[in-house]
Amino acid sequence: MRNAFFSYLFLFFCFFKANLYAQKYVILSTGFDSTNVPPIPDYSIKDTWAALPDKEDAADKIPLKSNLKDGQKEAKADVFFLHPTIYTYKPTNKYIWNADVNDEELNKLVDNSTILNQATAFNGACKVYAPRYRQAHYYSFLTPNATDKKQALDLAYADVKRAFEFYLQNWNQGRPIIIASHSQGTVLAKRLLQEFFDEKPLQKQLVEAYLIGIATAPNTFNSIKPSQSAEEIGGFVSWNTFARDYLPPYYKDGLNSAVCTNPLSWKLNNDFVSKTENKGGVGLKFTFVKEAADAQVHDGVLWINKPYVRGRAFLRTKIWHRADINLFWMNIRENVTLRVERYFHQQ
Repeated sequence: MRNAFFSYLFLFFCFFKANLYAQKYVILSTGFDSTNVPPIPDYSIKDTWAALPDKEDAADKIPLKSNLKDGQKEAKADVFFLHPTIYTYKPTNKYIWNADVNDEELNKLVDNSTILNQATAFNGACKVYAPRYRQAHYYSFLTPNATDKKQALDLAYADVKRAFEFYLQNWNQGRPIIIASHSQGTVLAKRLLQEFFDEKPLQKQLVEAYLIGIATAPNTFNSIKPSQSAEEIGGFVSWNTFARDYLPPYYKDGLNSAVCTNPLSWKLNNDFVSKTENKGGVGLKFTFVKEAADAQVHDGVLWINKPYVRGRAFLRTKIWHRADINLFWMNIRENVTLRVERYFHQQ
């Protein structure tokens, strides 16, 4: 029994090992120093991108046992994907608050976690563009110093903006765009949408924004509204995943009034949706997992029962932030295809 118990724990750890980036962090003991930041990325260099449609990268992968295919060569739309915080550990070089995009070890962590497990959900109907950026250290979200936080995130956004402008000038050519993001990526994606899309000419090219893993208020934008159905286009969807009956200590910091989309129904109501409507998640060794989770919206958050994986009886996790996309991977993939088709149908 003891051996079986630890086998269950090991399997569970493996199921979500690629998404543990939000769980470990250190306290940065020095304040933000604008004279000690990593060099500005040059987005004309392919290595400055975690994913591009014309290079081999983790965003090209498909889950084992899925019978899917990478559809980027035929895709009629683009996704601009902003990854979450992977820079959570003690700095290993002179740069403290923001990561260097030339850090090979960090880039491997990014590629083997978020690009593999999250960005791939969009490669069925979109060409995937995912810039590396000088991501703010995870402590930026915990520090009591608001100035340090702002400066670190401003630096990260400056890269995202620069990358998006390069993408527009060199690759977009008027194609429809999906903005997709998770966690820190969503913080930056909201700024990008406000600056480039909201009540701007580019809004007509917006298929949808998938703003996952950060509380997003319904009035975040002037003219980009929360989508209320699976086929609606030009709006945004958002959710933050927790165990049923659990609300985190920071619930009233924005989650209590956040938009919450159920990724199994793509509706904003509080109807419970069974795992039978879950088309599949991704888990151990990027393997397809059928009926990974159920889902229900509850006052700004997405509640799930324990994921339907082997050893679920032993799970005690309350905050499922790290699996916001993993658990609903196939539903996201199919929804992207539907919204892209709807976009062209309405043109």
